Amino acid sequence: MIDASKTRWSRVLTTLGLSLGLAFAIAMFAADRVSAQTEGRQVAPESPIGGTVPGSSLGSNSDAEIWRALRHGAQGNVSIPNKQAGVLIQSEGDNWRAMRNGPLTVYGAWIVLGFIGLVALFFLLRGRIKIDAGPSGSTIERFNGFERFTHWLTAVCFVILALSGLNLLYGRHLLLPLLGPDIFAAITMGGKYAHNYLAFPFMLGVVLMIVLWVRHNLPNRYDMTWIAKGGGLFVKGVHPPSKKFNAGQKVIFWSVVLSGLSLGLTGIALLFPFSFAFWDPTFSALNAIGFSLPTGLSAMEEMQLSQLWHAIVALVMIGIIIGHIYIGSLGMEGAFAAMGSGQVDENWAREHHNVWVAEVKGEPLPDTHGGSAHPAE
Repeated sequence: MIDASKTRWSRVLTTLGLSLGLAFAIAMFAADRVSAQTEGRQVAPESPIGGTVPGSSLGSNSDAEIWRALRHGAQGNVSIPNKQAGVLIQSEGDNWRAMRNGPLTVYGAWIVLGFIGLVALFFLLRGRIKIDAGPSGSTIERFNGFERFTHWLTAVCFVILALSGLNLLYGRHLLLPLLGPDIFAAITMGGKYAHNYLAFPFMLGVVLMIVLWVRHNLPNRYDMTWIAKGGGLFVKGVHPPSKKFNAGQKVIFWSVVLSGLSLGLTGIALLFPFSFAFWDPTFSALNAIGFSLPTGLSAMEEMQLSQLWHAIVALVMIGIIIGHIYIGSLGMEGAFAAMGSGQVDENWAREHHNVWVAEVKGEPLPDTHGGSAHPAE
C-alpha cells in the first residue's frame, strides 16, 4: 500500500513539473516573438502606462492646452445653421462687455454732460449773441427749400437716433426705475425700430449734405482770421470776415460728414450681422503704412468692434451737435431763420458772413481783416 501511494504522488509531481516546464517554454517563445517585432522601435519615455497619461492629464493634450484652445475661440462643428454656435468660448466677449459697461458708459456720460455744461457756462458768461446793428428789416436768402429739407431730414433723424441710442446705453439705469418695466419695454422696442429704419434717411441726408455743401466747406484764406478772433463769439462787436460757411461751421460740417459716414458703415454692419468684414481689411490697410493692429478677426470680433466704435462716434457727435443746436437757436439772434424760413436779416448776414453777402450782391470783397479789398468776380 505504501509503495502504491508513493508511486501515485511521484506521477503527480512529474506531471506538474512537465506542465510548468512547458508553460515556461511557451512564455519564453512569446517573449522572443515580441522582441523581434519591436526591434528597432523607440518607445517614448512617457508613454501611456496602465491606461493613464503621465502628468495626471486627460487624453493626448493637457488641461492647459485644451482650455487655451477654447479661450482662443476654437471652432467646433454644429448641425444648426448658426455656425457661430460652434465656438464654445469667445473671450473677446469679456473684453467687449468690460469696455461697454465700463469706460464707454462712464466717459460717454462725461462727454455728453460736459458739452451741456460748456454750453450752459457759455450762455451764462456771454449771453445771447445779438445783432449789433439791430435788425435791418430787409432779408437775404441763405438756404433754399431743398437745402433746408436736407438739413431737417438729417437733423430730425439724428435726434431720434441719438435718443434711442442713449436709451440702449443708459435707459435701464435711468428710465427703467422711473417708468417701470412695461412702459420702458414699449419705449425701448419703439426706439429699436426707429433706430433701425431711420438710419437710412439719415445716411441719405449726409450724402445730400456732401453734394450740396462740400464746395463751401473747403478751407480758404478767411478761416485763420476767423479762428484767431474766436469767430467773434467771445467779444462783442468783433465780426471776422467769412464766406457762406465760417471756420466753426466747417468744423461742424466735417464732423457730421465723417462721423455720419462712420456711423453708417458700422450701422450697416450691425443691421446685417456677420455679413461684412469691415475692420479686418481696415486694420490690414493701416498695418501696411506702419501700424501694428490685429488681423484675422472672427465675425463675432468684427461685430463687437463695430458696436463699440458706433457708440463712441455717436457719443462724440451728440456732444458736438448739442453745441450746434445751441448756437443755431437760443445762442445767436437771427441764426434760426437760416434753416427756418431760409431768409436771414441782412445785418445779421453782414456781421457773420460779410464775404458771402458781397459775393451775392456783387459788392467789393473784404480783405482777411474785414475791410474792402477788391470787387467780387
